[in-house]
Amino acid sequence: QVQLVESGGDLVQAGGSLRLSCVASGSIFSINAMAWHRQAPGKQRELVASITSGGSTNYADSVKGRFTISRDNAKNTVYLQMNNLKPEDTAVYYCRLGPSGLLGMYYWGKGTLVTVSS
Repeated sequence: QVQLVESGGDLVQAGGSLRLSCVASGSIFSINAMAWHRQAPGKQRELVASITSGGSTNYADSVKGRFTISRDNAKNTVYLQMNNLKPEDTAVYYCRLGPSGLLGMYYWGKGTLVTVSS
C-alpha cells in the first residue's frame, strides 16, 4: 500500500515563498510520475505541476515561472517550490502518484493547506 504525506503548507504574505514536500512509502516511487494538485474553497481540484520518472515537468499556465516541481528518488520525495505567491494560490495542495501498475492506480495524500494573505 502506497502512502503519501505532504508537509510545508503555511500562512504566507503575497510575494512570499514556500516549499512543499511529499514523502512516499513503498518501493515504487522512482518508477512513477508524481504531481501536485490543489483545491481552493468552492472550486474543483486542478493540476498544478507534474514530473515524470525521467524528470520531465509540466505546469499549469497560472504557475509557470513561479513554481518548480522536483523529485529526489533516493528520498522518495517530490517537492513544489512556490515563489511570488499570490492570494489566488490559496488552496489545499495534494500530492499524487501514478498511474501505477497494470491497473493504472493513482494514490493521493491528504493535503497541506497554503494560505496567501494580501
